[in-house]
Amino acid sequence: MDLKDLLENIKDYEGKEITIEGWIKNHRDGKTFGFIDFSDGTCFNHLQIVYDDTLKNFNEIKTFLVGSAIKVKGTIVKSSGKQDYELKAQSVTLLGSCPEDYPIQPKRHTREFLREQAYLRPRTNLFQAVFRIRSVAAFAIHTYFQERGYVYLHAPLITASDCEGAGEMFQVTTLPLEKLDKTKEIDYSKDFFGTKTGLTVSGQLESETFALAYKKVYTFGPTFRAENSNTKTHAAEFWMIEPEIAFCNLEGDMDIMEDMLKYIVRYVLTKCPDEINFCDNFVEHGLKAKLEKLLTSKFTRIDHEEAIKLLKEADVKWEFTPEYGEDIAREHEKYLTEYFNGPVFIKNWPKDIKAFYMKQNPDGKTVAAVDLEVPGAGELMGGSEREENYDKLMSRMVELHMDPKAMEWYLNLRRFGGCVHSGFGMGFERLLIYLTGVDNIRDVIPYPRTPKSCNY
Repeated sequence: MDLKDLLENIKDYEGKEITIEGWIKNHRDGKTFGFIDFSDGTCFNHLQIVYDDTLKNFNEIKTFLVGSAIKVKGTIVKSSGKQDYELKAQSVTLLGSCPEDYPIQPKRHTREFLREQAYLRPRTNLFQAVFRIRSVAAFAIHTYFQERGYVYLHAPLITASDCEGAGEMFQVTTLPLEKLDKTKEIDYSKDFFGTKTGLTVSGQLESETFALAYKKVYTFGPTFRAENSNTKTHAAEFWMIEPEIAFCNLEGDMDIMEDMLKYIVRYVLTKCPDEINFCDNFVEHGLKAKLEKLLTSKFTRIDHEEAIKLLKEADVKWEFTPEYGEDIAREHEKYLTEYFNGPVFIKNWPKDIKAFYMKQNPDGKTVAAVDLEVPGAGELMGGSEREENYDKLMSRMVELHMDPKAMEWYLNLRRFGGCVHSGFGMGFERLLIYLTGVDNIRDVIPYPRTPKSCNY
C-alpha cells in the first residue's frame, strides 16, 4: 500500500498487518534491534520501521544501506518514541541495493551540490517538498481556469514570431550550419520551414486568436529565452501561464490576476501543509504567514506616474534613481509593497517602454499595461489590455519599424470581429520561488537549462 494512505488513516491500521515498498532514508542498527527511516515518495512524511533479532535475516538487514529499495511486511503498533506509530517488521526484503558511495546521505547537502546530482535530488527532503508543491500548484492553475470555463490552448513551441521583442530566441534549423558560407546572408527558404524559426518566447499572440473564438483561453507550457544571464531568476527554459480574455478591460484583467493568485496560494496551503511547514522552518522563516497574509490583503492599484512620484518623495537614498517614463528597479518594488503593506498593481505604463500590442491610452503617452508586485518577491505577473483599434495598432507598428505584412494575421483580428480583450503572463517558476521561499530558479525546475549548462 502507499505510505500516504497509511499515514492518513494510521489509527485504523493499528494492530493490522500491512506490506509497503519504498526506500531507506536512514538506518540505525544495534546488537539486537534496528530502526529504518522509510519513505515511498507518496507523501512528505516518513515511517519508522523497527526490526529485531527474531527475524531470520536480521544480520543481513543490518547491512542494508541508505538509498536501498526494500519491501517490508509487518504490524502497525503504537510507538514509545517521538512518532505516534511505527511498523514492527515481520520481514524486510531487499529489492534494490545501494552502495556506500551513494551521494544522498542523511545529512544536509548544499543546493549547489544537489544541482550537480539533479537526477537524485528529488530524494532529499527539500526537493520532495519543492517538486510536490510544483505539481500541486500546476494542478491548481488548471483547476482554476477549467472551473471557470477557459479553454486550454497548446500554443506552438516552434514559431516564426518573436512576440516582437519578448526575448532573445533560440533558432530552430536543419541547415548544415558548419557548411554555410559565413560571408553570405542565409537563405532560409531552403530551411525546413522555409523561413527563419525559433523556440517560442511567449504563447500570447496565438492565445489572442483563440480568445476571439472561445472568449476565455489560457496557455500553460514551456517557453524559451536565449539570454546569456546567470541571475537567480533567469533560465533558458521555463514555464508560463498566459490567459487571454475577450470583452475584458484592464480593470477586469487585474481582477482575474488577483483572484487566480489567491486561489493558487489557498490551494497549495490546503494541499501541501507538511511541505509548506518544512519550507517555513528550513527555507524561509515566516513563509506560511506571508502566504496566509496575501489571502486577506488588499491589492492596491496605482498608476505608474503615481508610483514614481511616491518613490521620488520617499526619504530613501536609491541605488537607482526613479524617473518618470522609465522602468522601476527591485528596490522600488520592495518599497512600494512595504509602503502599501501588501501587493500592488502598477498600471498605465509609459508607452515607450512597453510592447507594441498594448492599448494606447487617450493621453498618448501611456498604455493600459499592468505589473503585479508582491511582498518579498517583486514583480510576479504582467499584463495589459490589447490594442483593438486597427489603425492605432498599424500606426504603432510602423512607428516601431515593424513589418505589418509579417503580422497581417494579427492585424486582421482587429478587422474580423475584433473586440476589447486583455491578458497577462506569469512565470511559473517565479510563482514557485514565492510559494516555497527557495530563491534560485535552478532549484524549482527539475532539470534547469542555463548558460553553459544542459545536463541530463
